[in-house]
Amino acid sequence: MESFGRVERIWIKRGTGGPMDGVPRVQALAGRGLVGNADQGGRRQVTIIEQDVWERLRADVDPRIEPAMRRANVLVSGVALRETRGRILQLGPVRVRVLGETRPCEQMDAAVPGLRRALQSEWRGGVFGELLDDGEFAVGDVVRWAEGQPTG
Repeated sequence: MESFGRVERIWIKRGTGGPMDGVPRVQALAGRGLVGNADQGGRRQVTIIEQDVWERLRADVDPRIEPAMRRANVLVSGVALRETRGRILQLGPVRVRVLGETRPCEQMDAAVPGLRRALQSEWRGGVFGELLDDGEFAVGDVVRWAEGQPTG
């Protein structure tokens, strides 16, 4: 049985190391990135994290941590991202090919001491991927796996 999730939050990064701006919707450009986001082109066109992981991190690390501290573009619920390299995740009408695990950087510890270490195992830092479609997705849109089965 196929499970569905939901887009919970969306952020745009103005510049490298810059603030993360929460937005209700975003325009995706296939092969490029999210309109207005600092990361364009390459393999890391969008980054995605899981709400369930963040709830566990809040309990394990610090109840004050917020998902925006991870500096990802999209927070999803209802789908597991662990071990999903090669799968295609659909955010509303926009498909994303998962290319790998997003490894946490030193900016995580600048936000909350110990956060980087807490994110290093079990794909807790989320995933990155390439956009396969032009289109718009929004908070509240359905999230689902477009094809393939979990590899983990």
